[in-house]
Amino acid sequence: MKAIVYKEYGSPEVLHLMEVEKPVPKDGEVLVKVHAASVNSWDWDLLWGKPLLVRIIGGLRKPKHTVLGADMAGRVEAAGKNVTKFKPGDEVFGDIAESGFGGFAEYVAVPEKLLAGKSPEMTFEQAAALPQAGLLALQGLRYHGAVLPGQKILINGAGGGVGTLALQYAKSLGAEVTCVDRSEKFEMLRSLGADHLIDYNVEDYTRNGLQYNKVLDVIAHRSVSDYKRALQPGGTFAMIGGSMGGLLLQLMVLGPVISRFTGRKLGIMGYRPNREDLDQLTQLFEAGKLMPVIDRHYPLDQVADAFRYFGTGRVMGKIVITI
Repeated sequence: MKAIVYKEYGSPEVLHLMEVEKPVPKDGEVLVKVHAASVNSWDWDLLWGKPLLVRIIGGLRKPKHTVLGADMAGRVEAAGKNVTKFKPGDEVFGDIAESGFGGFAEYVAVPEKLLAGKSPEMTFEQAAALPQAGLLALQGLRYHGAVLPGQKILINGAGGGVGTLALQYAKSLGAEVTCVDRSEKFEMLRSLGADHLIDYNVEDYTRNGLQYNKVLDVIAHRSVSDYKRALQPGGTFAMIGGSMGGLLLQLMVLGPVISRFTGRKLGIMGYRPNREDLDQLTQLFEAGKLMPVIDRHYPLDQVADAFRYFGTGRVMGKIVITI
């Protein structure tokens, strides 16, 4: 089978289309013929092997997993022993990072627990754009309490995969949403329901005097004191992605102290892939409350080009790989 393989960390130039052995599903796994996959920041970090924490997890000197691709959608071709949920012919989607990635290939063997049934109303491309970004959006907005009607929510990095889905989910719950990103993404964010827009090149949302019930930050890199300043009493800050250095330590050490003495909760959202939340994404999609934004499609042999575009920071929503 064909797959995009990399054997060393580096730029998109280290990605190569190669013939590799077709996987065989183990106990509890299904073999999926991949129809579409999507690019995530986790794929980007593992490509470059930066920061150091990525190498500690993904291989210190060279990649432990040589085929990237966390999000995928496809059709079950075969099932290993003890598989109870899916059978050949079923259409599925999910985030497979926990099982070693592998979505940028024609086939992948996946534990069935990481997959959910794809709605017949979704295309494979839409399904591939949903799992990781959608689960991060749902779980981030539920961090330390559900979103309530009328609450003020701010999403930093709102124009990407997580942000566009979090915006739609928050609006479906009746929130007032402020989106922070490049001005060139404003028209798209308005079309999704954004109430207020901030260009991060012009204004720092932590220093404009405004406060929010919840702040969801996809690219967090400021200090804990900055984020505390942007929260209303009782407000919540959830770090979804961003700095892997001092901020992580601050949140782990100072977050609990600030939460205890100020009532403002600051922390790193713990991500948990699970079928129940994937099913909720499907229900929201079928109800017309959640629609993945797909910026560009690339065929499998142009994954390197997809990563080059991802690296510009100008992606609106998701990049999908069609296979």
